[in-house]
Amino acid sequence: MMDIRNLKLFRHLAGTLHFSRTSQACYITPSALTRVIQRLESELGKKLFIRDNRSVELTPAGIAFKKYSDDVLGRWVRLHDELSAEDILEGELSLYCSVTAAYGILPDIMAKYRKAHPRVRILLETGDAAKALARLSTQDTDMAIAALPDFLSKDFVFKALSETPLVFIAPLQYPEILIKKAGRIDWEQTPLIIPDYGLSRDRIDQWLTKENFLPNIYSQVAGNEAIIVMVSLGCGIGLIPRMVLEKSPFFDRVRILEQTPEMPPFVIGLCTRKKNLANPRVKSLWSIANEK
Repeated sequence: MMDIRNLKLFRHLAGTLHFSRTSQACYITPSALTRVIQRLESELGKKLFIRDNRSVELTPAGIAFKKYSDDVLGRWVRLHDELSAEDILEGELSLYCSVTAAYGILPDIMAKYRKAHPRVRILLETGDAAKALARLSTQDTDMAIAALPDFLSKDFVFKALSETPLVFIAPLQYPEILIKKAGRIDWEQTPLIIPDYGLSRDRIDQWLTKENFLPNIYSQVAGNEAIIVMVSLGCGIGLIPRMVLEKSPFFDRVRILEQTPEMPPFVIGLCTRKKNLANPRVKSLWSIANEK
């Protein structure tokens, strides 16, 4: 049987596809991480990753080995649960969310959880909110804070925790970026900064399809925080969740536009795979979230 630690390192790297991020998150040097992967590849006789100066990708063997790793680590977790005392939870609980959610939603829930289960080790990873459900799908995290999509997979369960409207924002220092026609925003001429994927992008695409006009797209970026920065620099206007704007250090450099199309709000909540509720650590956090 392969070393559990090495399998965890491989699975984390298979999720990030970034040696530096995995080394930092797992407290291992990049050179040591490289040696672990090389050792696994030597044992298997197959390359697991294709790596160049720009990117890291899983090979077909790497994809197959990830399924094996998920299975072995899942069995390891279940064994650990069976060996633990019934009234004391131990082990690890991984959670993925955006920085905004980490600041605004997690503290109350996790404070209760930590008080109830101090021996559970919390593995918190922050990143682009649009990737939250994908991280669950690939089993790279046990739970996630995410926006409720228009269509939720039947394999997932979702517990609403908060709601936030979507707002259009414009820069304060560059009023000329906003082009008007007959006293209203000219949406075909005013430059837009849009997300390259995710629920916000879905909302924009639905709006553009309904209005049937050709927008002036300045750029497509990943992450709400990047949109706020680009808007503050006068590159265009953007659509973001108000909750993100209120937590942003660039809050005082942009303004919320009035008389703009109304978009359905984001429902923010805790999400996990249904089968994960069999994990007592996941089940306990789910129960605590239900108390809100």
